[in-house]
Amino acid sequence: MPLLLTETDVKSILTMPLAMEAVEDSFRRLADGRALLHSRQRLHVPGKSYLHYMAAADSTTGYMGLKIYTSSREGLRFLVPLFQAESGDMVALIEANYLGQMRTGAASGVATRVLARTEARTIGIIGTGLQARTQLEAIAQVRKIESIRAFGRDSSRREQFARDMSERLKIPVAAAGSAEEAVRNADVVVTSTTSTNPVLEGRWLTPGIHMNAIGANFPNRRELDDEAVRRSHVIAADSREQSKLEAGDLIRFFGDDDLRWSTVGELAGIVAGQVPGRTSPDQITLFRSNGIATEDIVVAGRIYELARERGLGKQVAMWSEEVRASGARSV
Repeated sequence: MPLLLTETDVKSILTMPLAMEAVEDSFRRLADGRALLHSRQRLHVPGKSYLHYMAAADSTTGYMGLKIYTSSREGLRFLVPLFQAESGDMVALIEANYLGQMRTGAASGVATRVLARTEARTIGIIGTGLQARTQLEAIAQVRKIESIRAFGRDSSRREQFARDMSERLKIPVAAAGSAEEAVRNADVVVTSTTSTNPVLEGRWLTPGIHMNAIGANFPNRRELDDEAVRRSHVIAADSREQSKLEAGDLIRFFGDDDLRWSTVGELAGIVAGQVPGRTSPDQITLFRSNGIATEDIVVAGRIYELARERGLGKQVAMWSEEVRASGARSV
């Protein structure tokens, strides 16, 4: 019977170090072919909500599954159905909002580890939502961060974010008065927004900076202007193919030119040591995060296994033996 794991269960299991280890494993498995990936697809009922779905399989652990979610004016609802690849049995249904926040932060943490300068000490972040919190938490795991500047459009919200994250990370977080103030002279920059228009301008960037652009995963949305992309010496995506579908800032800059798109590397290759990342301290590097299903499935597999060890979750009866047998005969 599948194990139903709620957000409360997931929060009791999933730490940032665990998420980062699992996400890094997912990139290594992508690099050597042990993981398979289907890019995100979207179904939109005009005037109503979206259904988003993405799939992956991990032959190392033997899990495969989907992340499926809806988005509407009322919010987002995430679910990961997890299956055993060998038998096809569903082993878990996992509420996946927190899972998604953590794996997105973890991906930026991994990217920062392999692309940012080792002496990076300051972060500038644009966006102060829930995703922004795990971004800072992950980056603080891989660099000795001494100070952070955060900007969001709502002044009271960014002040509260600064207070909360200062307490959470034990690192001074200051509320910046503008996006430019947050970015200028930072060693690592994060954009974590749903903006349609660029929130980061290339003219603000100093040599050696590393950027994690994690928001705006629709082709008509952009967080970076053309100059920020043009000035990037190294551009790494979690998936080049998914970027071609939904990374608006890269789509605008590279268009349909396959030769230019070939200059976009994949983080998996850098993590696995197959391709170089940063080769000079003055280079500007960019990780264009879309969020890919291999991250979700490898993290979900770890959560499921730890839940079983700790006796968490609730088993849910599904598919009687008669139904299973009937289905097997009809294949």
